[in-house]
Amino acid sequence: MRISILADSDGSKRMAVIAGAAFVAITTVQFVAARFSLREHLTAADIVGLRFAGALFVFLPVLWKTGTAKLRLLGWRKAGLLALLVGLPYTLIINQGLTHAPAAHAAALSPASIVFFSFLLSRLVFKDKVSRARIIGIGAIIGGLLLFVSPAALKTGDTLRGDLLFAGSGIMFALYAVLVRFWSVDAITAAIAAVLFSCLPLPLLYTVAPSGLAAASIAEIATQFVIQGFLAGAVAIVLYTYTVHQLGPRQASLFMPCIPVTTAVIGMVVLGEMLTLPQFVAIAAITFGMVFPMLQKS
Repeated sequence: MRISILADSDGSKRMAVIAGAAFVAITTVQFVAARFSLREHLTAADIVGLRFAGALFVFLPVLWKTGTAKLRLLGWRKAGLLALLVGLPYTLIINQGLTHAPAAHAAALSPASIVFFSFLLSRLVFKDKVSRARIIGIGAIIGGLLLFVSPAALKTGDTLRGDLLFAGSGIMFALYAVLVRFWSVDAITAAIAAVLFSCLPLPLLYTVAPSGLAAASIAEIATQFVIQGFLAGAVAIVLYTYTVHQLGPRQASLFMPCIPVTTAVIGMVVLGEMLTLPQFVAIAAITFGMVFPMLQKS
């Protein structure tokens, strides 16, 4: 896989749209597949281990071809901090949340929290200007978040616990995005750093965390290895980077709001996880909040 060639090519907009749609499909399948196995045999630690082992399998040849110059320039302290924010702890939190709440909750709350907290941190750190459209969008996202968790907030249960974990993952990713922007780190280098540093504590994780690998079939383990590691952990990053390069950040980001909708639909069909009417309205509000500012002229 030649990342440099892929990123520098003059590929058509049609290919970029296909790449963006594939990114949405992979992310949707990632949530649904993880939720499926977490309800069957595997644990959150198992999903995390398979994700980073699969991603490492992809990125090591890339690192061999491109060299380690960019990683050395980044430094182990910065690389380690990025890995803490979007590496093993981040993925473990999301998958732990999926043991308590449906896949559609993760697909709605995690991206919405990322957008909301990225907005706050960008205002604090970079003093970014805020347009009226952005304010309207953030207001819709806040309303959607509150509406989404309100049925669970009325009772103390697993669903609310999972929703809070998804929101927490949004804070972590927002901090990561701010640091990547502040340090001017390219997406591929940041992804490789997160994967490499996240693989180091995996043996320790399996000594302290429960595992269901012994009870799972080879087919289930292999499927998660491909979906979580190869596809979600590596290919999705390359696809989205290519889409951003061809269409620009604003147009590429329009694919993100599709994820809650597709995950909700697939989750109902595959997992039988039905959402309440207020939660459907919440997804619509969150989607509107993410899309509306992108469609407005800056």
